[in-house]
Amino acid sequence: MEIVLKEKVKEAVKILYNSEVADDLIQIQETRKDFKGDFTLVVFPLLRYSKNTPEKTGETIGSYLVEKFPDIAGFNVIKGFLNLEISDVWWIEYFRRMTIEKSHLENSQVSDPETILVEYSSPNTNKPLHLGHIRNNLLGYSLFRILSACGHRVIKTNIVNDRGIHICKSMLAWQKFGNGETPASSGMKGDHLVGKYYVLFEKEYKAQIEKLIQAGTDENEAKNSAPLMKETREMLLKWEAGDKEVIDLWKKMNSWVYAGFDETYKKLGVDFDKIYYESDTYKTGKEIVLSALKKDILYRNEDSSIWADLTYDGLDQKLLLRSDGTAVYMTQDLGTAVARYNEYKFDKNIYVVGNEQNYHFQVLRAILNRMGYTWSDGLIHFSYGMVELPEGRMKSREGTIVDADDLIKEMQETAMEVSLELGKLSDFSEEEKEDVFRKIGLGALKYYILKVDPRKNMTFNPAESIDFNGNTGPFIQYTYARIKSVFRKAEQTGILTETGSLNEAKAGIKEIELIKLLRKYSETVSQAATDYSPALIANYCYDLSREYNQFYHDYSILGEDDTAVRNFRLVLSKVTSEILYEGMWLLGIEMPERM
Repeated sequence: MEIVLKEKVKEAVKILYNSEVADDLIQIQETRKDFKGDFTLVVFPLLRYSKNTPEKTGETIGSYLVEKFPDIAGFNVIKGFLNLEISDVWWIEYFRRMTIEKSHLENSQVSDPETILVEYSSPNTNKPLHLGHIRNNLLGYSLFRILSACGHRVIKTNIVNDRGIHICKSMLAWQKFGNGETPASSGMKGDHLVGKYYVLFEKEYKAQIEKLIQAGTDENEAKNSAPLMKETREMLLKWEAGDKEVIDLWKKMNSWVYAGFDETYKKLGVDFDKIYYESDTYKTGKEIVLSALKKDILYRNEDSSIWADLTYDGLDQKLLLRSDGTAVYMTQDLGTAVARYNEYKFDKNIYVVGNEQNYHFQVLRAILNRMGYTWSDGLIHFSYGMVELPEGRMKSREGTIVDADDLIKEMQETAMEVSLELGKLSDFSEEEKEDVFRKIGLGALKYYILKVDPRKNMTFNPAESIDFNGNTGPFIQYTYARIKSVFRKAEQTGILTETGSLNEAKAGIKEIELIKLLRKYSETVSQAATDYSPALIANYCYDLSREYNQFYHDYSILGEDDTAVRNFRLVLSKVTSEILYEGMWLLGIEMPERM
C-alpha cells in the first residue's frame, strides 16, 4: 500500500500543481496511534509545488485522492500531516491474499543474504550457567532464528573459556580440598561441583589476604603474594607447558562441566553448530601476536610482555602476552576470530556479550584491523544489558548467583501451582500436565527476558513473569490455546472454513484492527533482524494477543448465524494463531495446544 500511495501522490502533484515530484520527497509512514488514519503523508516537502499552506495543501491532495482512489475512504489533516484512512474493502482483500500466501514472512526476505556467525553462551568452565547466561543464550538463539527467517545463512557458535587463571582456581581448590569428590559420589551436576570449588578458592584466598594484611603487608602485595594465588599461577604455567598431571586434572574436571552444561542447554532448548575452545584458539592467537611482533605492528615491553599501542585509534595500550608468555583473553579472541573467518568466510560475526565488554570489542576490531584483517569490520558486538534480581546484582565469586537449573525448576513449579489453581487441566494425564507446566514455565522465563530491549539492563522478577494476564508469555500462550479450543469445537460441530467466503463478509472495527496488526508481522520480523532485537517480536505478539482477545470478547465466532461472517472470523482466528505460533517460535518459546 505504501508503494501505491506514493504513486498516487505523484499523480496528484502532477495534476494539481503541474509538477513532477522526486520519490524521496514523498514521505509515507504509518499514522500515529493517537490520530485517526492508517497512513500519513508528510506534506511539508510538497509546499514548494503547491505554493500554499501545509493545511490547505493537505486538504487539496486528500480530496483528490479520495475522489480518484476508491481504496482511500477518508482523510484528515493535522498541521502538515495528511492522515489517510484505507477502506475496509481493501483491508479484507489484503487479508484474503494473506491467507493464500505460502509464508507470512515473504516480505521480510533479504535480497542479498549474508553468512552470519552468532556467538552466544561463552561460559567459563569454573562455574555453572546462571541467570546472566540465560539472557545471553536466549538472545543469541532467538537472534539466530530471526536472521535465518529473513533468509541469511546463520551459524550458531559458542566459545568455551576452558583455560586461564580462573579455571586453575577451581582445579587447585579441588586438588587441595576435594578428597576425590566427583559428580557421581556427591550427586551433584558436574558444573555445580566445579563451581563449588571456585567459591571455596575465593573464600580461602580472601582469608589468606586478610591474614597477610593483619601482619602488615600492603593489600595489593597481599593479593599477589598469597600462597593460593602463587600456586594458581604456577599451575597455569604448567598447564601451558603441557604438564601431564595438570592436563589430566583439567580434562577430568572440564568433562564434568561439559556434561552439566549440556543438560542445561537441553532444558533451555538451545544448541550450537560449532563449539570453539579457548584452549585451542589461544594457540592461534599467540601465533598471530608473535607474527605481528616481527612486523613491528606490536611491541615488546622491558619485562618481555607484548603489547598493542592503540593510542592512534583513540584507545589505550593493550597487553596481548604476559611477561611469562601466557595468553590473555584478547589473545584467544584474536585466534578465534581468525579461525572462524578461515572456516566460514563470514560477512558478519555477531558476539552476544554483555555491555561491560564494550571496550574489549573496540580493541579487538582495532588490533585485527591494524594487523591487516579487513574483514574485522564485520565483527559486531551485540551489547546487551545486565540482568539483576530485585535484591541486586549476582556475584559468582561469592556464590550468590542465581543458578540456571534452579531457576528453570522454580519456573516450572510456579507454572504448575498457577495452572492447578485455575483448574483447567483436570482431564489431562500426568504426562500431559508435566509437558504443559514445562512449556508455561519456560515460556514465562524466556518471554520475560526477551520482551525487554536487549540493550537495557533489566530486573528479573519470577513472580511477575508467570501471569495469565498482562504482558507475559503465559498470556500469549493462553491466547493461542484459546484459538485452538475454538477450532476443536468447530471440528466437533462439523463447521468448516472456506477462504473464498472472505469476499462476502463485512468486517467490524475489531476485525479490521486485527487485520491491520497481522499485516505488521513481516515488517516487525524484518525490523527485529535489522535492529538485533527479539523484543520487537515479543511485544508484537503481546499486542496481537491483546487485540485478538478484545475481538474474541466483542464478537461471537461459532455462534454467528451468518455463515460467511462466521467463516471469516474463523479464518481470521486461524491466521492469528499461525502468526502467534511463528512469532513465539522465533523467540524459542513453545506453544501448548491446551492450557
